[in-house]
Amino acid sequence: MSQFLEFVGNHPLLIAAFAAVVGILIYTEVTRLTSGVKNLTPFAATQLMNEVDAVFLDVRDDAEFKKGHVIDARNIPVGSIEKRIQELDKIKEKDIVVYCDSGMRSQKAIGKLRKNGFEKLHQLAGGLVAWEKASLPVVTR
Repeated sequence: MSQFLEFVGNHPLLIAAFAAVVGILIYTEVTRLTSGVKNLTPFAATQLMNEVDAVFLDVRDDAEFKKGHVIDARNIPVGSIEKRIQELDKIKEKDIVVYCDSGMRSQKAIGKLRKNGFEKLHQLAGGLVAWEKASLPVVTR
């Protein structure tokens, strides 16, 4: 124990950085767990698409979307959601699976959609990266 205290005393910046990282991880997990949004694996998302005709919403930039996206996905970049929300009003009652590359932008997009009354929101866990790792089809334009 004395060696640990000596280490803490000799490396205050390292300890502060470690505490900050742990704090950020805890905050991220608490936010995710309390958001009420279901994280779906790629296979669960595919099943939802097949069973209830869920809509996939890609919130990446147009250039990223053209490089590859889920079949029949709609593309509205996260920065444009509030301006283009009327495009999504007709699918407000459907299940919507939101995704980006890894999940950070989709969280932000889900928050904006929630503020506009969307309730059946899901996040593709791991984003398009996880989709591709699962060897599921990707369309390029």
